[in-house]
Amino acid sequence: MNFNLLLDNLTNPALLFFLLGIIAARLKSDLEIPSNSSKFISLYLLFSIGFKGGQELAHSHFTLDIVWSIIFGIVIALCIPFYCFFILKRKFSIDNAGAIAASYGSVSAVTFVTAISFLEIQKINFGGHMVAVMALMEAPAIIVGVILMRLYNKTKDRSKQTSLSSVVRHSLTNGSVLLILGSLLIGFLASDQQAMGIKPFTTDIFKGFLAIFLLDMGLVSGKKLNDFLKSGWFATGFALIIPLINGSMIAYLSQFITPDIGNRFIFAILAASASYIAVPAAMKIVAPKANPGLFLPMALAVTFPLNITLGFPIYLAIVLT
Repeated sequence: MNFNLLLDNLTNPALLFFLLGIIAARLKSDLEIPSNSSKFISLYLLFSIGFKGGQELAHSHFTLDIVWSIIFGIVIALCIPFYCFFILKRKFSIDNAGAIAASYGSVSAVTFVTAISFLEIQKINFGGHMVAVMALMEAPAIIVGVILMRLYNKTKDRSKQTSLSSVVRHSLTNGSVLLILGSLLIGFLASDQQAMGIKPFTTDIFKGFLAIFLLDMGLVSGKKLNDFLKSGWFATGFALIIPLINGSMIAYLSQFITPDIGNRFIFAILAASASYIAVPAAMKIVAPKANPGLFLPMALAVTFPLNITLGFPIYLAIVLT
């Protein structure tokens, strides 16, 4: 692995703001980002990457490479929660195993945004269609998690189960998914001249907002760390090892789908990331017995910082090999 690359990533201002948030939370500082501001920033980030992805997609020709990329992304989102579930149900209840599996099969939009910033620093381009791939990977993992919970949870009253069609609809109409797909479409339809009019908003302030958002993520992670540590070594080990296995495996296998370095790196990040926005919102409806104090800190307090510190340079090194 290129240690200069690792050092550059560890001194990235966005990452350092994330660490500052964790430190502030552990010191019980009164530093906080107002919830309304935090929500606005998250909406802005999704809007920005969706719009810019749509612009990139408009400039690229629709090829078989794009079709295979979309299929590959969906297959990843279907396979990861399936095998994770059978590992997790050895130690956790069926509901918790299904929720955690869905989280690790789905994707983290914030990790995706941070990965884009990382690629920009490395001066590596990626295809605009990868934004669509990311958005389309949210729902399949949630659906697989719910199906597995239903198949193995024998004691649950089937009359109280949420219908699969409502799960699909909720996954596709989730705010983050809808915004990024909608922004992608608008960016695709907008002309270059029209896009230039809002460039100061979509591009110039992006990294500043990302740094503030990661500060907020650090504050949230630091506060949830104690609850997670009580869950034992298995949850910690899973949250550390599985993302590295998924990311490294997809970083290698993606060469058979696309030769593009940036796209392959994005695939690895999507496979390695874990959802802590869309999945918790869905599980609140379909699996109320699942413990968010378990799967949320696993994704946010362990897997997220793991990816943006060690994961990024490891996956890029594999892709460049």
